[in-house]
Amino acid sequence: MHRKMTKKVFVRDIPIGGGEPITIQSMTKTRTEDIKSTIEQIKELEDYGCEIIRSAVPNMEAAAAIKEIRKNIKIPIAADIHFDYRLALTVLDGGIDKIRINPGNIGSVERINKVLKKAKEMSVPIRIGVNSGSLEKDILDKYKGPTPEALVESALKHIGICEDANFENIIISIKSSDVKQMIDAYRLISEKVDYPLHLGVTEAGSLRTGSIKSAVGIGTLLAEGIGDTIRVSLTGSPVEEVKAAKEILKFLGFRNDSITLISCPTCGRIQSDLLGIIDKLEKEIGKLNEPLKVAVMGCSVNGPGEAKEADIGVAFGKKSAVIFKKGEIIKKVPEDKVIETIISEINNWGN
Repeated sequence: MHRKMTKKVFVRDIPIGGGEPITIQSMTKTRTEDIKSTIEQIKELEDYGCEIIRSAVPNMEAAAAIKEIRKNIKIPIAADIHFDYRLALTVLDGGIDKIRINPGNIGSVERINKVLKKAKEMSVPIRIGVNSGSLEKDILDKYKGPTPEALVESALKHIGICEDANFENIIISIKSSDVKQMIDAYRLISEKVDYPLHLGVTEAGSLRTGSIKSAVGIGTLLAEGIGDTIRVSLTGSPVEEVKAAKEILKFLGFRNDSITLISCPTCGRIQSDLLGIIDKLEKEIGKLNEPLKVAVMGCSVNGPGEAKEADIGVAFGKKSAVIFKKGEIIKKVPEDKVIETIISEINNWGN
């Protein structure tokens, strides 16, 4: 799939843009100053495949906590900062890997330049994050609302502030909770700049609704070659954000490092608890990174055929199932042994 070639920016040792693999980001839901809880949540996200984590820095206590948090995690950490330039200077002193900020909302040019100068000295990139819910009043008045053109004008203004200070270590995001508006805005900014783009539908919603909205918005742009890093924004556990992001990348062919689970839609022929089994199986395979296709089918109509085509397949009968591996039947097991059998076969795949 063709991708637009953007500039390459490094977040610590992770490249963003320049044709590098699309990275997965999430954001902690803990209070950042609660160092222990924040570290625990980040480590859980690392286990599920998060590659860059962002934490809110609303006050000086949170800013001071960044140094200790960073020392205890593996992945790069970004600070989400608004209004107070001193918070940005503090997290830079604490070793932050990336800052999400709008240069235009942290005060005078002198204050902005202090942040940009220090970020440049420390090779820390800045993500200019424009959201439809926080556009400048003059731009809202000009466009009569948060249109794609308004979002892009705001982003270009902030980019100009950075470029005037000879700072070009930049990543751009232009988010909206309106999926079509988000798509149109990213298409437009992609035509105007070569900086790497961070994709997301902001305030997307609950697990179900937010995942669908994000898949449509992020997926559409990625399929068009636009986007270098993504975050699925959900109300709830950030682990679900990472899971959804991995699925979006996998189904578009950008990733092949996790299990693809195929299951039938069920019908009146089902004689087993397929829904319960799928629910439990999804939880079990969430952390597994084998690039395998696992098919779980509920009856004998399409079951054997689909199961044979997968790396590991299950075709259910009445309270039991036939297990396939590489197209061949390897055993028959009772229903209550199906999940542990599948996990065992995945873990021993290469043996």
